[in-house]
Amino acid sequence: MNNVPLRLERTTERDIHDDLLLRLGVYQHTCDSYYFAIDESALAGQDIADGLRRLLDQWGDHLRRLRPTGGTVFLPFDFSDQCTAWLRVSSPDGIHATIQVGWSSLEGWSFYPSDFAARAASVDDFEPVVNASVECGLDDLITTVAGNRDSLSTT
Repeated sequence: MNNVPLRLERTTERDIHDDLLLRLGVYQHTCDSYYFAIDESALAGQDIADGLRRLLDQWGDHLRRLRPTGGTVFLPFDFSDQCTAWLRVSSPDGIHATIQVGWSSLEGWSFYPSDFAARAASVDDFEPVVNASVECGLDDLITTVAGNRDSLSTT
């Protein structure tokens, strides 16, 4: 099994700004947990850690849908007032995957981190970040996301 260089983690619990870090290969992006803190969905967790676990659970659900034939899914990680940042995961065959970081003009307030499926289906203006992508096995990616989710239970 190959470890996919992808991780979303909380770097501090002192604030809800600049407290999340996404790493994809050598690319790093700092963002806020603010929208996790104000998530009022019935699916939201008790706290920010619960919210992050719920987000990663949804990532895993979307990734598993790429089996066995492939396709493309969008996974949000940065919720801002005027835009959102996403991972675009494309699989040509349900076995291999390319993960690309990018932005959409979909506003972070227009949906909840705990329930992003409907908005993910409407990402049509994805703008990729240059040199922020990795290729990997789809099963390895699913395993990495599950491990990231599980590690949040111990922090």
